[in-house]
Amino acid sequence: MELTTPTLQTLFEQLGLDSDQDSIDAFVDQHGPLPDDVKVSEADFWTPQQQKFLKGELMLDAEWAPVVDELNVLLHEAK
Repeated sequence: MELTTPTLQTLFEQLGLDSDQDSIDAFVDQHGPLPDDVKVSEADFWTPQQQKFLKGELMLDAEWAPVVDELNVLLHEAK
């Protein structure tokens, strides 16, 4: 079985979102920037299932955590 390192594209697929670069850029533009005091997993645009996944991955420092952190940075820096 081949294991792949999670990417931003595969994170979006995991979340059930369009995962091409244009869709990711549009998502970040639409939902960012997040206020400094809002964690990416607590943003109000996620479904409860998406929030649970994001929070769980971060809390467990699981394999998806670095990519969730990458999305967090993108959403906080978005202009």
